[in-house]
Amino acid sequence: MALFGNLSDRLVDALSNLRSKGKLTPADVDGTVREIRRALLEADVALPVVKEFAAHVRERALGDEVNRALNPAQQVVQIVNEELVRILGGGEARKLQFAKRPPTVIMLVGLQGAGKTTLAGKLAKWLVGQKHSPMLVAADLQRPNAVQQLQIVGDQAGVPVFAPERGNGAGDPVRVARESIRLANEKLHDVVVIDTAGRLGVDETLMQQARDIKAATNPDEVLFVIDSMIGQDAVATARAFQEGVDFSGVVLTKLDGDARGGAALSVAETTGRPIMFASTGERLDDFELFHPDRMASRILNMGDVLSLIEQAQKAFDEQEAREAAEKLAANEFTLDDFLKQMQQLRRAGNFKKMIGMMPGVTKEMRQQLDDFDESSMVRIEAIIQSMTPLERKTPKVLNGSRRSRIARGSGTTVSEVNDLMKRFEQSSKMMRQVARGGMPSMPGMPSSGGGRATAAKQAKKNAKKGKKFSGNPAKRGIEAPTQSAPTGSSFGGGALGGAGQPSPEELEKLQKYLRK
Repeated sequence: MALFGNLSDRLVDALSNLRSKGKLTPADVDGTVREIRRALLEADVALPVVKEFAAHVRERALGDEVNRALNPAQQVVQIVNEELVRILGGGEARKLQFAKRPPTVIMLVGLQGAGKTTLAGKLAKWLVGQKHSPMLVAADLQRPNAVQQLQIVGDQAGVPVFAPERGNGAGDPVRVARESIRLANEKLHDVVVIDTAGRLGVDETLMQQARDIKAATNPDEVLFVIDSMIGQDAVATARAFQEGVDFSGVVLTKLDGDARGGAALSVAETTGRPIMFASTGERLDDFELFHPDRMASRILNMGDVLSLIEQAQKAFDEQEAREAAEKLAANEFTLDDFLKQMQQLRRAGNFKKMIGMMPGVTKEMRQQLDDFDESSMVRIEAIIQSMTPLERKTPKVLNGSRRSRIARGSGTTVSEVNDLMKRFEQSSKMMRQVARGGMPSMPGMPSSGGGRATAAKQAKKNAKKGKKFSGNPAKRGIEAPTQSAPTGSSFGGGALGGAGQPSPEELEKLQKYLRK
């Protein structure tokens, strides 16, 4: 997640300095805590939160639980992880409280520009996925074109919008909110999401209007929507809304931005209200429950395997996956199957974000992900679709002239066609390895079965044989051995050693899903 990129790097660097020490002295702990404090302050975390966090970490790191540990460094990492979970609101995700008698009323409050209107559409679409029948209510009659924007978002989400007033400074938002409850009862909508007005800053007019809407609708949930990029102002703004209208939960928007992330680490601790949802992108699907424990793992570069599996399960068709597994077992995996896998991967959403959930993603790997052009997937589809059925089923027939024809037909180059064939072979090999119960080799990481040693032996063996390659450039591109993966940590290692690995339960769940 880009938001915590710099903070993650700083925390990982601070903790990795402890890895080589068999026993920690007070000076070691103080130095590490000092680096953690500096990293949090630079991330715009509120000063009271930083002081309390650092004090808790220092006290526990100097206590008996670390002194008696077989690996003190890993124990300190665990302490930092637990303290991050605590300031983020605890281990469990706080779910919506639905009314015993529908409709459930959810009121959104926050400053103008925080993303309330778009968030309303994302929440509505998420509710539809949870088998609910929501209705959006345009009660923001202050901001220009706010009503029209909500109607557009509602259309995109496939959710009806109650908008009896045109807005733009005219109309009674309290009456609109009150009438929406009556209409929801008539139309059998079990959830009502009310989008309220905001201001560029906190003022009494804004608060009074929010209080009046709350009194008129008696909402089951009042969600405070806050921009994650707001920085140090997050705490003051959250407290003002808590005193003015009170809220039951927090929603963080723009978590895909490049801000320093202080809002996420400050709001829950300073207000005592849980972070319930996070908006992680511009698409309506970029919306998820906020899990404090998973977020802490991402910040410490331990990955988020469970969220990765959940996202994959939404996008990948189990029947197609089962058929692909059977073909792999029978060594009948074709380019048509590869194309389907690519299309499912694109349906899964933000590819970079999914890879970022893997454990042990280093700073260099994140940089490579930022440079990755997702439009390359479109070119891959074009190349495969330019092939004949025979070529897709039997890639071995792809000689030089066929590759040149495919390149012309797809608007690409012969080298891109050759690269695709290499990827296809590597992907097939990796998936066969997973199907046999092994862990796949990741870019920059050796496989669990000693893949690097095997590659070195093969290279030595080829050198002894004096292996020759074809004079055809296209054919030579396939026959040439691929470079061995650069040296890196094993799967899940990261800069934190063993503490950065996913749990055995997570790995088992991941392997079971991949073997389906």
